[in-house]
Amino acid sequence: MNVESPLKTDDLMTWLNYWGRVHVTGIDLGLERVLPVAKRLKVLKPKAKIITVAGTNGKGSTTTTIAAILNQAGYKVALYQSPHIYRFNERVKISDVEATDLELVEAFVKVDEARRACGLSLSFFEATTLAAFLIFINRECDVWVLEVGLGGRLDVVNVIDPDLAVITNIGLDHTDWLGDTIEKIATEKAGIIRPNIPVIFAGQQVLPNAIQQKAEENQAKLYVVNRDYFYKETEKGWCFSSAGVTLNLPLGKLAIENISTAVASILLSDLTVSDRAIEQGVSLAKIAGRFDIRQVAGKTVVFDAGHNGHGVEFLLNQLHKFRQYNKQYSGVITVFSMLADKDINTVTSMLKPVVHSWKIAPLTGLRAAKLEEIHNALKDEYVECCATIAQAFQSALIDAQDDQIILVCGSFHTLEAVWEYIESCP
Repeated sequence: MNVESPLKTDDLMTWLNYWGRVHVTGIDLGLERVLPVAKRLKVLKPKAKIITVAGTNGKGSTTTTIAAILNQAGYKVALYQSPHIYRFNERVKISDVEATDLELVEAFVKVDEARRACGLSLSFFEATTLAAFLIFINRECDVWVLEVGLGGRLDVVNVIDPDLAVITNIGLDHTDWLGDTIEKIATEKAGIIRPNIPVIFAGQQVLPNAIQQKAEENQAKLYVVNRDYFYKETEKGWCFSSAGVTLNLPLGKLAIENISTAVASILLSDLTVSDRAIEQGVSLAKIAGRFDIRQVAGKTVVFDAGHNGHGVEFLLNQLHKFRQYNKQYSGVITVFSMLADKDINTVTSMLKPVVHSWKIAPLTGLRAAKLEEIHNALKDEYVECCATIAQAFQSALIDAQDDQIILVCGSFHTLEAVWEYIESCP
């Protein structure tokens, strides 16, 4: 597709719109087009230590905690995550500070020049990821913490060889692209494994054969949760233990299973990190949209981006704990929408026992589920259909009583729409 380049503009949104139009499809797995451009940009062999995190759920919380701990240890940490919630800049952080619009635009110019010189098109995700790598190199970061966007083997993040590979878990998600069985998806996730590096598998299910075999082929030492390291809640927090190491740590704001994966990653790296830095990082790590509690117009609102069974299970566990300590809340009103390629029936069936009323609306974009599809999954529930997510949230604010929580969930895009509405309010 021949799209005119915005080389003369320094407007970030213009560039983001441009990258959304350059390639024929939004998701196009494979490294054939990316590698020549990455080589031309000289991003394939960074001097930094690289920690790459793949998995179906928990990547965001795990990478956030790893970065938080390393920041407390004094390293200059590059953190790459996706998707973003409100601003694109959230995807690219150095020492917990988002990249500026100007940094991103300057990197986009270089990526566009390189891909044109190679005679290739790049998807939105490919182009923006390469731009992030350019920024990290330019800022001379000590450690890169990289979240894989989709799968692993064919994801653009995988053009960089990691020094430590982390797989949080394997679930049936993105089956159209990654396969329709756990083993097929595990094969894709295992693609981040490299020869002779430590590999962590933090899934609660049985270790998939694909990951075991890939580790053996690469003579990569595999560390598995509940086999090589352990964690459990205690009266004052939680305890991490492995061969020769026991740490008593604060609970933090994120799920223990993901925090423990981050701690295991730190301990298996060859980076110098004190116990104090681990404690501080665990306490400080937070991520927007992961059981994110805020006060809006005097109402208690919980934002959670869980969009599959595993994510909703975490949400429900956190909600149960929250209500145990805040017994004044007896009801939940939900502002809800999802993407069409997600398992709407599973998510809604898990939420039904705790949700008293639903405010639903369609998302925008090609992947959005139709309102009728969401409504059909909520038979016999109290449902109000709204034209937009903003209207659904407005209705929830009006209806919510003092003993009710407003839960915004179902998709990152649902959260984004509500935050845009809140930001627009005077």
